[in-house]
Amino acid sequence: MQHLADPLRLTAPQFADRIGFARLTHQAFDGVDLRPLRDRLVAKIADGTAQAGEGLDLSLIAQLLGDKEAGLAIQAEVLAFHQLFRSPCAVTKPALRVLALAAAIDMGGNTPIEFLIEGSEIELLTLYVVKDVGLPEPLPDHDVAIVVASDSEECREALASIDSAASRWPRPLLNRPDRIANLDRDKLHRLLRGIPGLEIPATVCATRAQLTALSLEEIWCEDIVGELRYPIIVRPRGTHAGVGLAKVDDATMLVDYLAAHEQQEFFVARFVDYASGDGLFRKYRLAMVDGKPYACHMAIADRWDIWYLNAYMAFSEEKRAEEQAFMRDFDVAFGHRHRAALEEMSRRVGLDYFTVDCAENRNGELLIFEADNTAVVHNMDSPDVFPYKQPQMRKIFAAFTAMLARHAKAGSQS
Repeated sequence: MQHLADPLRLTAPQFADRIGFARLTHQAFDGVDLRPLRDRLVAKIADGTAQAGEGLDLSLIAQLLGDKEAGLAIQAEVLAFHQLFRSPCAVTKPALRVLALAAAIDMGGNTPIEFLIEGSEIELLTLYVVKDVGLPEPLPDHDVAIVVASDSEECREALASIDSAASRWPRPLLNRPDRIANLDRDKLHRLLRGIPGLEIPATVCATRAQLTALSLEEIWCEDIVGELRYPIIVRPRGTHAGVGLAKVDDATMLVDYLAAHEQQEFFVARFVDYASGDGLFRKYRLAMVDGKPYACHMAIADRWDIWYLNAYMAFSEEKRAEEQAFMRDFDVAFGHRHRAALEEMSRRVGLDYFTVDCAENRNGELLIFEADNTAVVHNMDSPDVFPYKQPQMRKIFAAFTAMLARHAKAGSQS
């Protein structure tokens, strides 16, 4: 019988092959009609010939086609009887075996690691850590493992299961689950506050009752958190990608906001006007790989609530030229200006890989919006429209795969 302090055992993996996240998302991004493939997979399920990997592919296709509920239902059925899947590898004899530890959540809830290792000599196995199933014993053999589940509430049980075994993991384990939990919106500001040259507004969870009282002027902003003042940023707790996000200027606007959103818990923070001198807002995404920052993208728009899609970068040659300069000069410009703040942020977060959405405030300090381990870092943009992006993305991917190889080598020598 294995002692609880002994390393977990390893065995040859029994995996199911799948098309995978990267290939299917590439096709959807390029405008390929996924419905014929969906129909073929549905037919295979109906006649009982579908494999587990095909079921998981069908789940993703349903989500890519906009039917999240059906996709998650299919995923739950598949994961009830099979949890380990292999993604395509560029070579027949991989140089490295990576085990990604995922949670049973929608397609945006785990690190999209397939993009980061695409075209490499890495074999990727993804193990879904499912409620009431947990981790297999023994584990599938691998050279290095990385936790790809997010800090979302839906991932908490999976993270706890991995964390309970982390001290006995037989191979290097990256992005440890206890550190991922620090990325939650209402924890990150406490972790990062006090870093010189860095601003991060306090984000706190407020109940509907609190915000109702605030809208009726029965309490004041500072009663929720000391630094809070109008205008405030409000979003329902648990939402992502800007869903329900709003800037509320006063109590009257808060009344209207609450009337339009029925949730019971919200994240609130003070609004920071980070517009540049020309009146435009500039928002940056960085990838932190092994403690080093890399430029992922720069979005420029005349609105504060930017993400890359609503900045319409593809339609502005001037914006793209600025993004190209941002990437080209990153190490001697933006990255150099904020080097100390980013180094300390990386040290405190303690993850081997994560992304940062940020800007510069009017004092020239690094303004942090969010840190995440599941943001999409990809190479899907058209090289005709964005010729500068593919070399930059390849630089990030090379750094990521080198990090995996370095840890795997260190683990084999220990």
